[in-house]
Amino acid sequence: MIPTFQTQSLEVPHGVALLNDPVRNKGTAFTPDERKRLGLEGLLPAPTDTLDRQVERVLGHLDGKPNDLERYIYLVGLSDRNETLFYRTVMSDPARFIPILYDPTVADACLAFGHIYRRARGMYITRQMKGRIAEVLRNWPQRDIRFICVSTGGRILGLGDIGANGMGIPIGKLQLYTACAAVPPECLLPVLFDIGTTNEALRADPLYLGSREKPPSDEELDELVEEFVQAVQQVFPDCCIHFEDWKGTDAIRLLNRYTDKILCYNDDIQGTASVALAGLTTALQIIDAPLTDQRILFLGAGSAGVGIAKLIAAAMQDKGLSRDEARSRISMFDVDGLLEPSRADLSEAQKVYAHKAAPSKDLVKTIETLKPTVLIGVSTKGGTFNQRVVEAMSRLNERPIIFALSNPTDKAECTAEQAYTWSKGKALFAAGVQFPDVTLNGKTYHPGQANNFYIFPAVGLATYATRPRRLTDECFIVAAQASADQIGPELRAKGMLFPGQDNILETEITTATRVAEFMFDEGLAQVKRPRDIRAWIEGQLYKPQY
Repeated sequence: MIPTFQTQSLEVPHGVALLNDPVRNKGTAFTPDERKRLGLEGLLPAPTDTLDRQVERVLGHLDGKPNDLERYIYLVGLSDRNETLFYRTVMSDPARFIPILYDPTVADACLAFGHIYRRARGMYITRQMKGRIAEVLRNWPQRDIRFICVSTGGRILGLGDIGANGMGIPIGKLQLYTACAAVPPECLLPVLFDIGTTNEALRADPLYLGSREKPPSDEELDELVEEFVQAVQQVFPDCCIHFEDWKGTDAIRLLNRYTDKILCYNDDIQGTASVALAGLTTALQIIDAPLTDQRILFLGAGSAGVGIAKLIAAAMQDKGLSRDEARSRISMFDVDGLLEPSRADLSEAQKVYAHKAAPSKDLVKTIETLKPTVLIGVSTKGGTFNQRVVEAMSRLNERPIIFALSNPTDKAECTAEQAYTWSKGKALFAAGVQFPDVTLNGKTYHPGQANNFYIFPAVGLATYATRPRRLTDECFIVAAQASADQIGPELRAKGMLFPGQDNILETEITTATRVAEFMFDEGLAQVKRPRDIRAWIEGQLYKPQY
């Protein structure tokens, strides 16, 4: 994701230029013959290392770092110098490196983005480029771009509006396309749509790297986005636009506008919904209960909550409920209380979950009244699933399903230890971050991490392979079911709701194969169906090797 114009040429750069090309640089792994041919003699230490020996050295460097933020900074620098070594390191131990490259460490990296900045990565589109966005996109050296992850930084994790500091998210998301699902990195482009920020502290920070103006009106933003979308169709015609961490109202509006017109998706809405549905599916397999019998209460009614609710309702309809019946089983509670018809502050997307009920601002009383079987937190308010809330769910349900999905860690509605302790071990729990195992009364519980990296890299891999015309909600339902189906009886017996991260590539390939099969079945794919879809996908995987 570093622009290297040398990679566009058939002529291999020589000497220092080659060492400065992160795609072709092999560092100390260049052989004596290569050093002689490529003008590298004298520019490197004498021994020739294997790639594995280089990884060993990198791991030693990382072990000497004092914290994960410093490890993040080191790894970003490594990717700037030697992309192959970076991915070989990360893919050697995904369970260790995913939390460093992405959540929760990326939250700290975003907050400090302007202060830890080393080198430009990806592209920045500003309001001053209006009328010239296609021209600007052509400055990117690669032409076969298949995925653009674009963010305004308007709603990063639970951090709110952090403007251009949010560039760490598109960079990190696209790194996970490759690290988790082996999507070739040269086809990925992170973009920050720098439209300004409402964050006064950032605007006053002399090291802030974004526009210091206030964000535009919805009308002006929509005009900019329309030009950007059309420019992408023109400059990168095979590209899927991955909308990421836009302000909730913008996210919903833009997804509704473009989902049936171009190849795109919103990970905060559809990816989050899919991973939540995957965890819910596994939890229901554990207690042997049908989805259509569940009553679901959300704490939080923003774009994530609405997206999860929409996908769960669609999955219920697939299992026989009408649209109204499915929606009737889903309720929402936000900072102003229960969503019900007397509230005048609801968006159109929220109104479909505002069922006839008495107004309430007491979450526990709402739980006692509605008797939900599933409680999902997407509020970004840490600690809101307090002891009274968890105990209320436990009184009503033999195995309450409690998902505290807000992140980073301090935004989680409750911790795994709290959920298991207050429910006396009854809860089936998942969070947006990975909490450690909990031992209670001699039994060990394994909390799940409902993180989108189980979904979007796999959908990305299927999209890369099949080149679909569109991505539908059904693609994400299929991905959710594929993830849940990879939790066998032994893992379900341990209360695990998601696959382990140690072999994440295998998990993603399995999910991508299911999604690709669906794309072929539904006529979405634009390539010829192969005889063996999995083997065909495996033949397209990126391999970090020299």
